[in-house]
Amino acid sequence: MIGYFGPAGTFTHQALLAISDEEAIPFVSVGEALDAVREGHVAEAVVPIENSVEGGVSATLDKLVDGDPLVIRAEVVIPVEFGLYVRPGTTLDQVRAVLTHGHAAAQCRDWLATMIPEAHVTEAGSTAGAAQEVADPTSRHDAAICARVAGQLYGLQELAHSIEDNPGAVTRFIVVSRPGALPERTGADKTTLVAYMQEDHPGALLEILQQFAVRGVNLCRIESRPTKTLLGSYCFAIDAEGHLADRRLAEAMLGLHRICREVVFLGSYPRADEQPSTVRRGFDDEAFEEASRWLEVLRREPEA
Repeated sequence: MIGYFGPAGTFTHQALLAISDEEAIPFVSVGEALDAVREGHVAEAVVPIENSVEGGVSATLDKLVDGDPLVIRAEVVIPVEFGLYVRPGTTLDQVRAVLTHGHAAAQCRDWLATMIPEAHVTEAGSTAGAAQEVADPTSRHDAAICARVAGQLYGLQELAHSIEDNPGAVTRFIVVSRPGALPERTGADKTTLVAYMQEDHPGALLEILQQFAVRGVNLCRIESRPTKTLLGSYCFAIDAEGHLADRRLAEAMLGLHRICREVVFLGSYPRADEQPSTVRRGFDDEAFEEASRWLEVLRREPEA
């Protein structure tokens, strides 16, 4: 059984349908979906982690490390297209109250300011939930900003489509499970981790980044998150190119373990775009292995 951050009709639901046709359970929050995996109610869960416009999804980043270990097994990238949906018969000049998710509102800010500047926008738990609420004839909201699938699901009329301010925006979703055997290395992989500084001092972040740089590991994303202990105390959520089975990535992890207070490994998994990692000369597995053999030769005592 697989779970997802619901309800039906969200972009998360679309991401789920892109990878699975099995029966799925929607959850009202990212935290509940991830906890359901931890507790064994579902084997996996699909949740959003990053948007190309709004950045990281803080609820997911925080909940991944808050509790028993979880790992990412796959990722899915879905194009983000929003429309304005109303109860049949409503016209654009009648729209005074709009309901949608906060990220959707932010991504449609310019369109809203231009087309319905007098409308008040209220945040909902999800875009699909907004569509469901607006479909109720007694709702005080006139319109929902949501995906077309949600508008159709709840019988709403489309007043405008592709109203997002940044055409081409995408959201990245992850498939999360309890720890187990890692997905096989493909050569087009990504590794996610969270690094906690040993202590705050000048160059502390640089020390973390150097563990990757000196081993030829490219970073796809780095984001600071508060540790929720002291004001000004941060950890760093990192996506790095490569798989834990790659020597360069494994060596970087060892380096982080030496200098950090804690390193939380969140998985190695295939990239959604299937883009192979570019490995510079001297940083492939063979180069690391040859260097290890050379060092062993140096360590041998000379023969009498």
